[in-house]
Amino acid sequence: MAWLAQIEQAASAQALRVAGVVPQGAASMPDGVQTIVLLAPDEPAFWPRFTQGPEYRDGQPDPMDRWSLRVIEGLARDLGAQPLFPFGTQPPHPFYTWALASGRVWSSPVQFLVGARAGLWASYRGALGLAQALEPLPEVAKPCDSCARPCATACPVGALTPAGYDIAACHAYLDTEAGQDCMTKGCAVRRVCPVSQALGRDPAQSAFHMRHFHR
Repeated sequence: MAWLAQIEQAASAQALRVAGVVPQGAASMPDGVQTIVLLAPDEPAFWPRFTQGPEYRDGQPDPMDRWSLRVIEGLARDLGAQPLFPFGTQPPHPFYTWALASGRVWSSPVQFLVGARAGLWASYRGALGLAQALEPLPEVAKPCDSCARPCATACPVGALTPAGYDIAACHAYLDTEAGQDCMTKGCAVRRVCPVSQALGRDPAQSAFHMRHFHR
């Protein structure tokens, strides 16, 4: 655990947190990697840290991805790890599969990832691939098991349900006056999750993601 504690400390200094440890044998591990350490935004510290960075202010495309590249590549150099990202590679790294293998997130009633800490705000800025084998984090309870599952019916246009995601209906709704609630506060389905509500995420961060999703 000493090695994991070092990673946690380094990640925390960048407003990131260790959100899961993917053990050896998971699908599509890169060559030379025995363990993947998933890195997620450390809410609510993450948004102020990101907005103070040069990527947010320079007016260039994809500021959060560029911030993630700079910060996580720096962590990887310092820790002797391989940086991995959920963007920028073809084929993409299977972060959804890795996340499920970590035992810290699950497929929600609307099929988005749901985490014990982040709820339906669960996301990853990247990961560190280690040559060392680490033990997984302790198991935690799936929050949906004790939840009334309001997410299943929260979408105003029924775009997100247990049957799947109608992305065209979602985008069409976001172009309406009523859809500005989701555009400015974040997806209504993600927001209604009781765990999401306890996270303390800044609505400005959710609005940022919605703008980039809907552009």
